[in-house]
Amino acid sequence: MSQKYKPIFIFLDTDKHASPFDILTVIDLIPDVVVLKYEQVTPDDAEKIIYDAMFPRGPKGAKFTKVFVNGKDLNTVNAIVERLRKIMFPPFELAVIVDPRGSYTTASAAVLKTLQLSMKLGLGSFEGKSVTVLAGTGPVGIAAAWLYASEGANVTVTSRELSRAQGVANSINNELKVNRVVGVEARTPEQVGRAIENADIVLSTGAPSVTLLPLNVLKSYGKRVRIVADVNAIPPYGIEGIDPNMDGKEMIPGVYGIGALVIGILKNNIETELIKKALQEPKGIFDFRSAYEIGKNLFLKA
Repeated sequence: MSQKYKPIFIFLDTDKHASPFDILTVIDLIPDVVVLKYEQVTPDDAEKIIYDAMFPRGPKGAKFTKVFVNGKDLNTVNAIVERLRKIMFPPFELAVIVDPRGSYTTASAAVLKTLQLSMKLGLGSFEGKSVTVLAGTGPVGIAAAWLYASEGANVTVTSRELSRAQGVANSINNELKVNRVVGVEARTPEQVGRAIENADIVLSTGAPSVTLLPLNVLKSYGKRVRIVADVNAIPPYGIEGIDPNMDGKEMIPGVYGIGALVIGILKNNIETELIKKALQEPKGIFDFRSAYEIGKNLFLKA
């Protein structure tokens, strides 16, 4: 008698409470799914949990067991993912989705929306462009900076702490084996202005309700800026004067904006396709790189 395996998604969350966002997305997408969730997970916890998940269903059943790593603490998320890479082995390798609090799918969507607008405006690809990622040391900013740099852009990452910005820049440069990313301090309006004065594209990836780029700074320093985008959907927005529903509208003369809700629509579509892909694949790590490729394919089909 042949055995039919139900899809099982194991959520490993670093936070006190697992986010219902991704759990509900999975449940709505896969009607017969079984969800298991673990909270305040450490790398040691993850190792024990996944070891126990790898074997009971056998090699065939393991193909239907998926892992979703989540949480606000990016360092712990990364440590969990690295631990899972080390402990899994054929034929007991599970597909692992990594999207800490939606940051990787958000970053992919934001980068792709700016690419779409750049092409629409006749500015072409990111190759040789200058991009500034404001507050770029969080999960969204790091992933976005990595993606821009991987596409040939020169990237400036800002932070209130110079060492954090430089650390992100060095990490991306080392991984991609390039020298395209620099980190700068941006505490004052003047420092923010200097960070954007040579940028073609500015992406704001800061915390909700924090204005990182005042309109007067954009007007004074952003003479070269053509595209601004913001992932903050809670007012006041990261870029003053932007609207969360803005989709390539001219915000001030010569500068076109992309708002958080528009980015969010694409983010949700990318996450849906990312879950589908992980469901179809027997193994693999599906992170912001996978999300970005999925997003590009969505654009090609559009």
